[in-house]
Amino acid sequence: MNRTDRLYALVEELRAAAPRPRSARALARRFEVSVRTIERDLAALQQSGVPIHAQPGRTGGYVLDKERTLPPLTITPAEATALAVGLQALAGTPFAADARSALHKVLAVMPGRERRAAAELAGRVGLLVPAARPARTAEPVVPAVLREALSAGRVLCLEYADAAGAVTTREVEPLAFLGGPEHWYLAAWCRLRRAPRGFRLDRVRAATALDERAPHRSVDLAALDTLGSDVLPLGELGM
Repeated sequence: MNRTDRLYALVEELRAAAPRPRSARALARRFEVSVRTIERDLAALQQSGVPIHAQPGRTGGYVLDKERTLPPLTITPAEATALAVGLQALAGTPFAADARSALHKVLAVMPGRERRAAAELAGRVGLLVPAARPARTAEPVVPAVLREALSAGRVLCLEYADAAGAVTTREVEPLAFLGGPEHWYLAAWCRLRRAPRGFRLDRVRAATALDERAPHRSVDLAALDTLGSDVLPLGELGM
């Protein structure tokens, strides 16, 4: 059994046993590998977002939270490949890491045969990119802070550089992410300007989420003229 199949089988083994724990030693015997290999596999699953928890004690072990996972999906190899291709469009956006995690979760719960067929089909798909593609840079860490503050409705303190490079510190109330081919923005109510503004993510020098909850504001994002573009809500794309 290769590692990909074993990871899938580990999830299903823990799903079948839940809520009872399974020890790493028992799992190692079940899959005929070392305890250290099982522990590495379980750590990889945990890092990809699979809700596996360790229970200490003599009768402890590893437990899968069944309420936070999906059973094997009836998704076709072509559908899985389409997801992988579509998620490539999120490279360089605030959701690139989440896209990879989502794809790993889908693959982890697909039956082994369908997952292997999806991998074979994906191996026959290539994406055309410009010959002079710029060097790939590391994904920014700031957007994660912005995303969490937007989800939780918390006020942010930003250190933000304008087009001339001058940095100001300001408190903002996050409203939405706005993105396009060239740049992504955080749309927010700026307390310094007392108006909605679009903040380019690559100009955010630092961001801190405050404990303060942002008040509700009725802002029409389509009227946010600081970006010079129309806004197409994801709801209109079928989400």
